[in-house]
Amino acid sequence: MRRVSLSRPSEAAGEAGSASLEFLLVGVLLLVPLVYLVITLAQVQQQTLGVESAARNVARVIAGGAADGSAEAIVAGAVEEYGMDRDALEVSVTCAPAGACPRAGAIVTVRITTIVPIPLLPNLGSGITVGAVGTERVSSWLGQG
Repeated sequence: MRRVSLSRPSEAAGEAGSASLEFLLVGVLLLVPLVYLVITLAQVQQQTLGVESAARNVARVIAGGAADGSAEAIVAGAVEEYGMDRDALEVSVTCAPAGACPRAGAIVTVRITTIVPIPLLPNLGSGITVGAVGTERVSSWLGQG
């Protein structure tokens, strides 16, 4: 009876186990950039939600006629909650038609933008700019009653 060898010629040449090493090396090389991308996108999403929430709520407060500093408190709360840089935040409020705001029937538009720094590379470029717009119509009953 003749015996058949099941080993491959490459195994006989001393390459046994190299496939698992190559798999681990390629896996790590692909995993590190993927994790970095996930971290970056998570930070951009977090600050996008922050500016969107702040813009919407500031527009609602102004349209509701609050003049007691509530809008500033909302922006400060969003900065704290979503980890935004207060110095990089830009807030603009416009009313249409132009004039005293809030006025019954006017449309209040709040634009908020910020710059999200790139993780692990904060000094490389300016970062990623995210922004949001919140628009509300001032109640026609504002100031009556």
